[in-house]
Amino acid sequence: MPDRELYGKVLEVEKQLNGVIRGKENVMRLLLGAFFAEGHVLMEDVPGTGKTTLAKALALSISADFSRIQFTPDLLPADILGSSIYSPKEGSFFFREGPIFTNLLLADEINRASPRTQSALLEAMNERQVSIEGKEHSLSSPFLVIATQNPVEYYGTYPLPEAQLDRFAVRLSLGYPDGDAELQLLLDRRRNDPLESVRPVLDCGEIRRIQEEVRTVEVEDSLARYMMRVIRATRESGEILLGASPRALLTLSRCAQALAWLDNRMFVKPDDILLLIQPLLAHRLVMTLESKHAGIAPAAVLDDIVGKIKIPV
Repeated sequence: MPDRELYGKVLEVEKQLNGVIRGKENVMRLLLGAFFAEGHVLMEDVPGTGKTTLAKALALSISADFSRIQFTPDLLPADILGSSIYSPKEGSFFFREGPIFTNLLLADEINRASPRTQSALLEAMNERQVSIEGKEHSLSSPFLVIATQNPVEYYGTYPLPEAQLDRFAVRLSLGYPDGDAELQLLLDRRRNDPLESVRPVLDCGEIRRIQEEVRTVEVEDSLARYMMRVIRATRESGEILLGASPRALLTLSRCAQALAWLDNRMFVKPDDILLLIQPLLAHRLVMTLESKHAGIAPAAVLDDIVGKIKIPV
């Protein structure tokens, strides 16, 4: 069983997130699962659905450093990573860290920056370090990027390249709330902002302990083979030009472990994997030109793959 004290604190964090964003319990669970699996999260949705609010709520729930970058077309890589500054007093240069040197980074509207600036995050997201002027600088632990983006058909946006999309463990969408949840959202904000009541529950040391415990969650061989068959099926599909990478397989396994831990289990069940198939794989797939013209979406292909591969029992 998971550590009782840590598990209780995580439930409190989840409760606070659900109090800020109403009616999206599955999204909160997937967000925390990616966090404890040491993965990054891409929040994709139309403006005004609460993407940035959710990231702020998570940041307020942990005692850790938090940075926010508003991505714009004129943003430069140095604005994210940092640069060398000349000190007249010392007569030498010193390195001034950029906002990426933090525990939780909110990259707001990431697809409004140029591809050159977007690529500044690649090394940081994958290797937890950045190379600046020939020197490597390690990032803090834990390190999580929550990036938000508006759909690419909106004015003034740049689609994220496949190499960067593959760095995000999951792509989540809040969507519009149902009637009851939207009414409750309105009532919650009549007198104050729910973010004002969010308090720190976890610290960095506890988050690292949870991430280490997640690694010990058991994954049976039959489930490991099932995940591998799903990943390989995306590469063999005639409707997909670029299938899921080995990184996707490793991320799927780790996130399944995290979901099991969040469900108070130390073993993965098929349901953990099935819950992750769409949010973890859909954004990684590149469809053929023929499939795009036919209106076939990655989600439909994944549903077909899952329907054809026998699920272990």
